[in-house]
Amino acid sequence: MANAEAQPLRIIAPPPVLYVGLFLLGLAIHAVTPVKLFPSAVVPGILGGVLLALSVAFARWAFLTMRKSGTTANPRKPSDALVTGGPFRFSRNPIYVAMTGLYLGLDLLANSAWPLLLLVPLLLLMEWGVIRREERYLSGKFGDLYREYQSRVRRWL
Repeated sequence: MANAEAQPLRIIAPPPVLYVGLFLLGLAIHAVTPVKLFPSAVVPGILGGVLLALSVAFARWAFLTMRKSGTTANPRKPSDALVTGGPFRFSRNPIYVAMTGLYLGLDLLANSAWPLLLLVPLLLLMEWGVIRREERYLSGKFGDLYREYQSRVRRWL
């Protein structure tokens, strides 16, 4: 461990709040000005359902891996361990990958273009307001161990 007294993590908002907030904003815009992704709801319904199921499974795997490692998934609480196994072998942010999959799956079920258009600002908010701040925190807390992990594993997928 590089520095047990690393600066506290200061993110702009809890990630679920960002995802839910922008998704609901997209639905509100859709209620006023509907723009469908597909003319029929069948294809997006099937794709959305599959994406939701895969995303829930991926998120569960990440949460269980963190719990087994003895740390929390709550970005407002201190990290007690650097988790590099399970889905963290493929992504440094598997929970955010899963939340993005959930967002897209729900958007497909809603068959609305507006939440999809808001995905870009959402991912920019996540990148600059959450992920980069988490990375600075983890680098300060775990030092070279975290930097080596960063060099081997992608941020998203």
